[in-house]
Amino acid sequence: MLIRILSLLFLLAGAVLLAGGGWLIYLDGSPYYLVAGIGFFLTGLVLWRRRASAYGIYAITLAFTLGWALWEVGFDWWQLAPRGGVPVLLGLLLLLPPLRRGFAGPAVPVGRGLLGFVTVAAIGVAVYSMFQDPSALHGELTKSIAQPLQENGVNTGNEAGDGEWHQYGRTSFGQRWSPLDQVTPENVADLQLAWQYQTGDVKRPDDVSETTYQVTPIKVGDSLYVCTPHNLAISLDATTGEENWRYDANSGMNPDRQHQTCRGVTWWETPAAPPADATPQQVELHNRALAECPRRVYMPTADARLIALNADTGELCSFFADGGELHLENGMEYNPAGYYYSTSPPVATDGKLIIGGAVNDNFSTREQSGVIRAFDINSGELIWNWDSGNPDETAPIDVAAGETYTTNSPNSWSVFSYDETLGLVYIPMGNRVPDQLGMNRSPEVERYSSSVVALDIRTGRLRWVRQMVHHDLWDMDAPAQPVLVDLTRNGEIVPALVAPTKQGDMWVLDRRTGVPLSPREELPAPGGAIPEDFTSPTQPISKLTYRPDTLRGRDMWGVTMFDQLSCRIKLHSLNYEGQYTPPSLNGTIVYPGNFGTFNWGSVAVDPERQVMFGMPTYLPFTARLVPAEDIPPKGEDETASEQGLNRNEGADYGVFMGPFLSALGVPCTAPPWGFVSGADLRSESIVYKLKNGTVEDMTPLPLKIKLGVPGIGGPMTTRSGLAFLGAAIDNYVRAYDLTTGEQLWEARLPAGGQSTPMTYSVDGKQYVVIVAGGHGSIGTKPGDYIMAYALP
Repeated sequence: MLIRILSLLFLLAGAVLLAGGGWLIYLDGSPYYLVAGIGFFLTGLVLWRRRASAYGIYAITLAFTLGWALWEVGFDWWQLAPRGGVPVLLGLLLLLPPLRRGFAGPAVPVGRGLLGFVTVAAIGVAVYSMFQDPSALHGELTKSIAQPLQENGVNTGNEAGDGEWHQYGRTSFGQRWSPLDQVTPENVADLQLAWQYQTGDVKRPDDVSETTYQVTPIKVGDSLYVCTPHNLAISLDATTGEENWRYDANSGMNPDRQHQTCRGVTWWETPAAPPADATPQQVELHNRALAECPRRVYMPTADARLIALNADTGELCSFFADGGELHLENGMEYNPAGYYYSTSPPVATDGKLIIGGAVNDNFSTREQSGVIRAFDINSGELIWNWDSGNPDETAPIDVAAGETYTTNSPNSWSVFSYDETLGLVYIPMGNRVPDQLGMNRSPEVERYSSSVVALDIRTGRLRWVRQMVHHDLWDMDAPAQPVLVDLTRNGEIVPALVAPTKQGDMWVLDRRTGVPLSPREELPAPGGAIPEDFTSPTQPISKLTYRPDTLRGRDMWGVTMFDQLSCRIKLHSLNYEGQYTPPSLNGTIVYPGNFGTFNWGSVAVDPERQVMFGMPTYLPFTARLVPAEDIPPKGEDETASEQGLNRNEGADYGVFMGPFLSALGVPCTAPPWGFVSGADLRSESIVYKLKNGTVEDMTPLPLKIKLGVPGIGGPMTTRSGLAFLGAAIDNYVRAYDLTTGEQLWEARLPAGGQSTPMTYSVDGKQYVVIVAGGHGSIGTKPGDYIMAYALP
């Protein structure tokens, strides 16, 4: 009976491999599966007849499998496991002692010995490969100080004191770097929970899927200020975590919102005197602001408002705009509810609030404009507007007269940086919706999509633009806050800008001009767009780049050889000629995918050592265009930006998107999918790149296996040489040695840590804070926690 059962297993496996392997060869894929299928099937037939030659046939098949696997992927255990797991398991079953009774003759010991030898060799290779890490790049970042803060040294933006964190990225430069050094690589392992606070704002049953906690608190004086996904503004005591006040914006619920989140609030302190050129009315308003709300926080909301609050009391600053609330939907030609909001804190500088807005991806061709606007910080009056669909006219439009901004012009949903000395604000730009359809885009849209633009803070006029993707058909928005840093080049200090991108390029530009500090290239790009559209023949690439290699069959993965085979078939069935393969009716692999190599979490830059720490992620997506006439009636979850059917109402096509997964729901590409990495910005070179994160919260079994998992969020670094990061899809916050990338400490979080940590000090004590609330689209555990850690 045992021989019969085993022979059926071999026959079934062989039949699957023969059918799938034949189809894969037809698609110009690897011949291995067909050859292996023959071996499996022959073994099953001979085994059914109780012939001892089954041992020899399967020994040859297993040896062929081992040789093929090593040739394809070397000693990479996570790649070898799906290739060899089932074959080795079947070999072990075939060697079971009870099977001896079913065979006779002198060939039995020889065959069993040969199969035993090959099986042991395969197991030995597996054990050896467990201790190898071919994905790792080891190295050490320089510890030397290229440009110290002291002695008239490097500029880090509008500093407010070592223990402060006044903006999303700490200063206007967005470096996510702190000069604090009480917590060091030597003592970070002693960090423990100092206090914990729960906001009470948890994910609701009727929330949209993309309900996320992405906030980085700011710290001013003795207080922290945060916002929550449903737009509560909260002030906490920075020492104890006790609540000072809270304000509920009552932004309501709307199922048409694509995102329900808030990345942070903006701080402003009223100057003692009004500007010298202020009008009498402005002087009067300034004095009122000084008396009623001398210190303010501004919070964007999910229903397109910007709210001004007294930082000391949490009460509305009634002199601002309409009773303390500025309505951002003004001036839009179309204004469908839930389609427009701001998820990122505005810039506050030069008496202005400069803000963009998130526009729902791929909902409709009649959505709000992506206009960037500057408002008077006291009155809320519009000072200038820069509309990428009409970029030369920055004077405020006359809304009362019916003037409107350009519908669906490229927007900026992420965080801005600014340089007060140069008078420039730096804005990462998105794409025009629909993202995957490039027809009928104006020259202005073509110029400003997926770029970083520098605008004059005073007038809103364009100073320069640097585009990262030409004719973007892949939703490759410039997603991250540009990081400003002064770099030493050829003995001179150059004011630079570092711009991480979804496609993996890390642009290092002169922030005065937008010119790359190293030569840029234009590489040939695939064609093959739908007849109504076109592709750019070339695409730019930066010197410092984290772009992945083009996917090949050997990169496909699975839990077993069978779902790995199915992924290989999918790879060859979908359109894919490398990065920038255009969307298609057949379906296209988009790699890097929609989450990007880097996203809104950006990177952290040490301005003294001039090095960078980041978290590159690698997860392919697929995009399949659907003709409008074939789109079914609207159902649930059909407007999610990262997964499902994006309807593109009014367009010729919708698009069906999602991660590139096997039939078992695991990524079709082999791990690692997530890394931590350090780069030298002076030479623009990657120094180390190490897998990051475990599968503990990815599987039903809590196995803490360091596989290198995807994530979304950002890092923070300190002068002492530490980097802190949550972000990964296991629920941990970790500390790393900035010099080597080695993990030094971790703490278990009660929910997903898809936010960017920050650090501050009070009375000489340093705290590290992260918000743990989960992320809707990657499925981490929701929560409402603010966690603060300190040395005992």
